Amino acid sequence: MDKPPPEAAAIIVAAGSGSRSGGHIPKQYRLVRGKPMLRHSVEAFRAHPAFETIIVVVAADQNALAVAALGGLDDVIVVSGGAERRDSVNNAIQYLDKINFTGCTFIHDAARPFLSSAVIARLLDALTSSDGAVPALPVVDSLSRGNAEGVLTETVDREHLFRIQTPQAFRHDVISKAHKGWNIGQIPTDDARMAMAAGFKVAIVEGDENLAKFTFADDFDRELVQSTTMQDIRTGMGYDVHRFAKGEELWLCGLRIDHEYGLAGHSDADVALHALTDAVLGAAALGDIGDHFPPSDAQWKGASSDRFLAHAVKLASDAGFRVAHLDVTIICEAPKIGPHKKAMQARVAEIAAIEADRVSIKATTTEKLGFAGRGEGIAAQAIATLVK
Repeated sequence: MDKPPPEAAAIIVAAGSGSRSGGHIPKQYRLVRGKPMLRHSVEAFRAHPAFETIIVVVAADQNALAVAALGGLDDVIVVSGGAERRDSVNNAIQYLDKINFTGCTFIHDAARPFLSSAVIARLLDALTSSDGAVPALPVVDSLSRGNAEGVLTETVDREHLFRIQTPQAFRHDVISKAHKGWNIGQIPTDDARMAMAAGFKVAIVEGDENLAKFTFADDFDRELVQSTTMQDIRTGMGYDVHRFAKGEELWLCGLRIDHEYGLAGHSDADVALHALTDAVLGAAALGDIGDHFPPSDAQWKGASSDRFLAHAVKLASDAGFRVAHLDVTIICEAPKIGPHKKAMQARVAEIAAIEADRVSIKATTTEKLGFAGRGEGIAAQAIATLVK
């Protein structure tokens, strides 16, 4: 088994006005790839097992926008922002201080919506040997200074220069002390600078071009073009069958269903989740469920299949994919699936950390033909759509 990640909290700063980006609402609430920009970051942290505490900092006059953007995400904590970014972050840090939080604190800008689990993993790893860490990309363009008349005056050596991104990650005691001790007259541009000024070591980890910040109106136009013409869209198919057995519980789509028979299998035999797991793994070209959870391994005896689907989604995320849609068809004569569809849809969405309207649950019979028609078991087939 993998070592469990350290406890972590995420602070997502979403209190700005976003005036430079145009639009009738602040940029963090505008739709990007079909959902509010802020929601992308929240879902990225919610999908990672280290983050049990997620704080969103919003301006006082943006509460209604935040509530709409975070609909259904009841575990997210909303904190009021301040006059400057540093004040907003400090308000969230004080909240964590009050609940005696002692883990790792990630501070992220809502204007960087496409956060991957790979970046999170690199930051967590860096915190094992450093007080803080930031994702960064080396500067590759030539750099020069110019004067007020728009004339180049000198070339700047780009060696050892980096573009700093967020999330910036710190041991919580480190960033709390840095904020409490900040007495420099200037407004800090980021939290790493504050930690460095307090004498702490901040490491650099590899950043991600997908973490580019949305600042101007053109950024939204560019994203619209990229999302419609340059996306890498993958589909994968999954199929599974389990036979009925007396004395077993019946689990379908992560729910226990009352029925006289259960399904036999090494795990809990949730045939629908198994098909979905294979579909996600297939779309990302990452093998199949047997490669990752072999039935010969005793640790998976009776295991809950929600772990399989969640793991497949995480692996896909690590490879740069997000789940755009999941579709599963359950094939059986009994039990009746219709009364459970809505609950199944909600449960699968929860496991995969996506919206419920991105999950389709269907059911059919085989008109009494074959093993399913004879009531000997249940089959399921699934299709997963991933986008990069």
